Amino acid sequence: MSNEAVIIDVLRTPSGRGKPGGALSGIHPADLLATVLRELVARNDLDPALVDDVIGGCVSQVGEQGYNLTRTALLSAGFPETVPGITIDRQCGSSQQAVAFAAQGVMAGSYDVVIACGVESMSRVPLGSSISGYGSGEQDPAGQRMRERYPEGLVNQGVSAELINDHWHLGRDELDAFAARSHRLAAAATERGDFAAEIVPLEAPDGRPIEDDETIRPTTSHASLAGLPPAFRTDRLASRYPRLDWHTTAGNSSPLTDGASATLIMSAKRAAELGLTPRARFHGFAVTGSDPLFMLTGVVPVTRRILARAGLSIDDIDAYEVNEAFACVPLVWQQELGADPARLNPRGGAIALGHALGSSGTRLLTTLLGQLEATDGRWGLQTMCEGGGMANATLIERLS
Repeated sequence: MSNEAVIIDVLRTPSGRGKPGGALSGIHPADLLATVLRELVARNDLDPALVDDVIGGCVSQVGEQGYNLTRTALLSAGFPETVPGITIDRQCGSSQQAVAFAAQGVMAGSYDVVIACGVESMSRVPLGSSISGYGSGEQDPAGQRMRERYPEGLVNQGVSAELINDHWHLGRDELDAFAARSHRLAAAATERGDFAAEIVPLEAPDGRPIEDDETIRPTTSHASLAGLPPAFRTDRLASRYPRLDWHTTAGNSSPLTDGASATLIMSAKRAAELGLTPRARFHGFAVTGSDPLFMLTGVVPVTRRILARAGLSIDDIDAYEVNEAFACVPLVWQQELGADPARLNPRGGAIALGHALGSSGTRLLTTLLGQLEATDGRWGLQTMCEGGGMANATLIERLS
């Protein structure tokens, strides 16, 4: 019989704008993650020597985020040299996959104590750094056989979002309204102090305190978003896709973001031995591939898969976190699953809270668990679309 994997604690940094001058841009990504790791063990009075492994997610693993960043971060956090670390890449779902690997390791009996985490500094290691020159002929990570299978060529995620808008008949008004909702809910959650327990305050190199999410724009409105131009339309793409109306903007997409987050996972037995009270347990995991052209739609089949395995319906779930890479993703998910909009990203999503790629999986888990505890909910579902056409889903059960 497998061991029960439980969540002891979840933490994250504030979200910083992922550009030069952003609140977290002066902090090295290894130090960003190290701060969360150090606080995670400190506030649970855990000897870091007991950690069997640290599994971290990061997408652009080059430059300052290269050389197995997770191992660098845990050593920077003061963990003993005996603690190993590994960095994985499942695109936007990297740290969500890290959580799955960590929990599955506990359930298999390979781990007693493990940390799943993630980090991305998009200000210091810009989006696409690992495939610089892709599409210009300088580099081609796809290779000949991939080009043969998809001779029409693949597209970036922004164009994929436009194809999805067209297929599901999502108009600009609907997308902008959802984006404004994200900022409104996130601002309200911040005002209520909902994020206080999950955020690790930081200090900028100049000594300035960083305590709140920089990416939230409380004054954002449907009207203010309406004036933004399409972000991904070019003359070449407009010629290739003449039927598209080009509704995706910087305002109804997630912003470039800096951030780190982490989850402390144990077997229920080891938690009891250490006198730690689990906050939730893992009830299921699923991952799927999807059409790499419509690469953002995998959240729909992966949700159906995980619910079927668990014997639950969408109505049984008390809160769902569907990553807002673009507004179309949660809107299509909600439409296809018949989900209650009031339970969808109730504290705002990545459009407001940011999408620090490698960190987003554990960030969503942090926010999801906080929502369940605040509302006395039992079941929480998290799902995220991923580059290349994939999606992860995780199902947790809050413990009283």
